Formats: sequence, C-alpha cells, structure tokens
Amino acid sequence: MKNQTYRYRPVRFYVTAFIFTWLFWFAAAYIVRHGGDEGTGMALMLLGLIVPSVTAMFTVLLSGSKALKRDLRNKLIGLFRVKPSNVIISIAVFFVIIVVSILLSTLFGQSLNQFAVADFSFSAGGSALLTIILAALFEELGWRGYAEDSIAAYCSWVKESVVFGLVWGLWHMPLFLIPDTYHYNILAQSPWFMVNFFVSVMPIGFLFTWVYVKNHRSILACMIFHFFVNFLQEKIAMTQTTKCVETVVLFIAAAIVVAYNRDMFFETRHVGNLLGEKEKKIT
Repeated sequence: MKNQTYRYRPVRFYVTAFIFTWLFWFAAAYIVRHGGDEGTGMALMLLGLIVPSVTAMFTVLLSGSKALKRDLRNKLIGLFRVKPSNVIISIAVFFVIIVVSILLSTLFGQSLNQFAVADFSFSAGGSALLTIILAALFEELGWRGYAEDSIAAYCSWVKESVVFGLVWGLWHMPLFLIPDTYHYNILAQSPWFMVNFFVSVMPIGFLFTWVYVKNHRSILACMIFHFFVNFLQEKIAMTQTTKCVETVVLFIAAAIVVAYNRDMFFETRHVGNLLGEKEKKIT
C-alpha cells in the first residue's frame, strides 16, 4: 500500500485556536466585568482553555492521515516514550531556577521569606488547583498534540521554540481582562508585570521543547512538567518583582539547555519527515 503523506497546516490551526479561544475569553471578561452570572463566565473560560486541544483533535482525526493519528496516539499513551530521569531533571532544573531567583532578588530588597508556602494567587474557576491541573492537561494536548509539530515540521527546534513562544504568550492576552485570574491580578499590580509575563514565556517555551523532544515527543511528559511549573510558581511565595528576576534566570537556563543540546535544537533531520514518512514541503 502506498505511504500517505501529510502536510502540517500551522496557520489554519493557530488562526482557529485563537479565534475561538479569544471569542470565549473576551465574552467571559465582558460577563464577569459587567456583573453577569459568574458561573457562565467560568464556563466560558473553561471552553476557551480547551479550544487548542479540541482543535488539535479535530485536525488530526479529520486529516485522513493514518500516520498522524498513530503519532498522536503514541505521543499521548506511549509510556515507552517517557524518560523518567529527564522529567525529574527538568522539574529539578525549574526548582533550582526559582531558588536562584529568590536568592538574587534579595539584592533588590526582596525577602527570603519567599521560600514559604503560599496560597494560590487567583480564584477564577473556584479551585485554583483544579485550574492548574486542567491547564496542564488541555494546553499540552493542544500544543504538543499538533501545534508545536506543525511549526517544527518545517524548521529546526530552536526556530520553532522562538515562534511558538511568541504565539503561546499572545494566546493568553484576554486573560488579563478577566477578574480573579492570575493574569488580571498581576496587571492590577503593575503593567510591567504583564510585560514580564510575556517575556518570560519565551525561555519557558525552550524548556518545554527540551522536555518534549528529549522524551521522544511525549505529551504526557509535558503535562507533568507543565503542572509542576505552574504549581511551583504558585505555591512558592515569590513576589512579582522576583518573577522579573526569574525571567533573566530563565533566559540563562534556556541558553545553557540549548548549548548542552545543540544537536537537538539545531538539527533539521526531522524536517519533512516528522511522522517517519516523506512529507511535502511548504512552497
């Protein structure tokens, strides 16, 4: 039987994901800010959160490509892909980043009391912990289920990380308008903290690419890492000033990760053959 080729369509995916996510989130912002039913607002927020995963699922299932469907299944439930040591190391690296950031922040007048356990900084959705869990599950199913590969199919992983980091940060933008979200609360403190959030997404994107590729493109590995990143960011009592310091540390850590994994980030052997079959090139 002749092998079927598949051409990734990143523009179509991201346009669809953005339109429907932003539609739900801007509607949630309007309802919550104008005294509407809070439950409706939270439901719209959840719908926006799951848009990338739903878009990825429909894109794969309607693609007509057996190779793409098989790849998604293996990435999601193929436990053989996960390298536990790499996942543990990646979580440890992120923890060290936080520790170093807090220590450096004392040079800017911040306290060592930040090492204490903190309450969640937001309440949107009723349960902050549940929100973090759902974000890790649904975002990764969308981003790693199709979105990241749709860019990497045509370029190196280092270029993909830059593009995806920009797009991923922009995707969060409507959350700054919805009361009681983490993003709304940091904007209320200072617009510069909002800017810091967007800048910090870029180096974090490189760390996610590292975890993803090192674990043979495992969605499960990224879900675990995503959860711990969000959990540690919330439960360690870091100030927003310290998170600005953390952004600098993240860039340094990302640079070190790229330097130690140069072949992985800069190789292009996977381009046109990410699914193990000959793909068509973009013209």
